[in-house]
Amino acid sequence: MKFKFCPLIIFCLAIAAAWPAAAQQKGQYMPGQYGLNAGILPSPGFTYANLDINYDTSTINDANGNAINPKPNLNLWVIENIFYYVSDAKVLGGNLGFMITVPTLANGSLTLERVNVSGSTYGLADTWVQPFTLGWHLKRADIQAGDAIMAPTGRYSPGALNNIGSGYFGNHLFIGTTVYLTKNKGTSANIFTDWEVHGQKQITQGSVYKTPGQAFTDEWGFGQVLPLSKDLSKLLQVGVIGYDQWQLTNDSLTGPLGTTVTGPSPYYSVHAVGGQANFIMPPKNFLLFFKYEHEYKSYAHTLGNTIVFGASWTLKIPGK
Repeated sequence: MKFKFCPLIIFCLAIAAAWPAAAQQKGQYMPGQYGLNAGILPSPGFTYANLDINYDTSTINDANGNAINPKPNLNLWVIENIFYYVSDAKVLGGNLGFMITVPTLANGSLTLERVNVSGSTYGLADTWVQPFTLGWHLKRADIQAGDAIMAPTGRYSPGALNNIGSGYFGNHLFIGTTVYLTKNKGTSANIFTDWEVHGQKQITQGSVYKTPGQAFTDEWGFGQVLPLSKDLSKLLQVGVIGYDQWQLTNDSLTGPLGTTVTGPSPYYSVHAVGGQANFIMPPKNFLLFFKYEHEYKSYAHTLGNTIVFGASWTLKIPGK
């Protein structure tokens, strides 16, 4: 006797396979990229920044925050090349900026679809594009706000074990604020938030698609600038930083007949705290930075450590 699987049966099998894996899914935005100076848009001109991000973990927590087996082996490296252009034109009183992160290289999935990565096989990840950003330089604060698109340019194939891209578009609304607590702007409080809404991604070779739930990330920091030279041409900035990320809405699956099912999977969240050190050369428009953040609590998510280091340099518009 021969059996034929109808599309609805295939969809039900896909649901059974997809929901348990949802605890390994995270947002497209990778925490750790901001902290101190979160509200500062670069000066008018061209800015290049390099961010090297390492996320290492050997723990997955369940919905109650308890470690589960099997333990993961994840040592994820991400290399971001960021290009920023900021105009001296004013829009709503703020400078208008455009940014693109390309190429981004990684040795594993940035959305943690696979949590057993320890090799060194790198590939192209998704592309972050900010069509517009507005930045305001106020007397006691710097604020930037804008909208970004995560384009699924990274390597992705449904069910593959070597995916690097997310496989779907994402829209990111963000705002960053730096408030100066002293008149000389040496002491600051910082907050950056990102709210992301996701499109569909194909999760089987058939017509089964998943829409990951929306996510919200905040990154915060308290910093202090210390002069390293009398003429203030060299500065050291140190501070305490951290991040939090939450899933906000349910995942959903759409089958070959257009049937959509909202998932019962637990919402993930993760929380981290750490420190940051910046070496700043204002006359050269040059910055070196290092960050370390330890995840102290998570639910339906991995629990690990994030290290970020890199540099940025700005070629300012003459006279600005």
